[in-house]
Amino acid sequence: MQHRLAILDDYQDVAHGFADWAALEAEGVRVVTYREPFASPEALVAALADATMVVAMRERTAFPREVLEKLPGLQLLVTTGMANASIDVAAAVEQGITVCGTPGSPTAAPELTWALLLAIARNLTAEEKFLRAGTWQTSVGFELAGKTLGVVGLGKIGRRIAAYGRAFGMDVLAWSQNLTAEAAKEAGARLVSKDELFRQSDVATLHLRLSARSENIVGEQELRLLGPEGVLVNTARGPLVNQDALLKALSEGWIRGAALDVFDQEPLQAGHPLLTAPNTVLSPHLGYVTRESYRQFYGGAFEDVTAWLAGAPIRTITP
Repeated sequence: MQHRLAILDDYQDVAHGFADWAALEAEGVRVVTYREPFASPEALVAALADATMVVAMRERTAFPREVLEKLPGLQLLVTTGMANASIDVAAAVEQGITVCGTPGSPTAAPELTWALLLAIARNLTAEEKFLRAGTWQTSVGFELAGKTLGVVGLGKIGRRIAAYGRAFGMDVLAWSQNLTAEAAKEAGARLVSKDELFRQSDVATLHLRLSARSENIVGEQELRLLGPEGVLVNTARGPLVNQDALLKALSEGWIRGAALDVFDQEPLQAGHPLLTAPNTVLSPHLGYVTRESYRQFYGGAFEDVTAWLAGAPIRTITP
């Protein structure tokens, strides 16, 4: 049979530059890329009606059970990274779909996190705008040295952030549901309760996976504890933070500001209230968008597809 491979959400139209998809086409595989997100699940199903293989970029497109059940021809679903909360892996496996993952960059997201923190600490986005408009120096920033950094989630990314904080002379606190004092100490942080982390931190940064347990883990209580001099950084997942509480915190001055790379719905739509919220630095989910990261994502996806076609799937993901 002739296979059709759909590469989804190639926003920058760069997928073909990071893997040799033409080699698959030479073998008779039809490769189709989609740049724009689908307007609805129905549009997604229609576009993938004859697709046997799909490469999904992170959580940009969701594959819940109700979508997968309408794609009887789908045989291979590749996600970039080794976890994707927007794919119902159990439903896929039940349907006989092989799900595979890829390697990813351990440094792209932490570096972007620190860039956002520095940008909000020194008011860089606002100052650049004013400079280009002809105004010289409009604000006074703050230094990180001597401040307290609260890391929520001390996994691979959180541990790097803790190291960055120490390098900048910050005292580092950490909390997550299953974190132990020993693990925190090994990462150069001190374990505290969630309330204490937000109460003591000058900067609270989120590095948890999104799950039913972690959704809305930061709400009004945590934001009020962070206080009028505190900064929230979120480069993990938008729904970790209660959006209504965050908007109120920004508009009423409960916190100094927020630096955000992730949002409840992506891409962020025109007119979204966060676009005009005060004291924010926003980026369009760039945490993993680097050349090095894309080489691993698309290169790994290419390896997954070729291995599956050869009858020896690699990096399979199970429920």
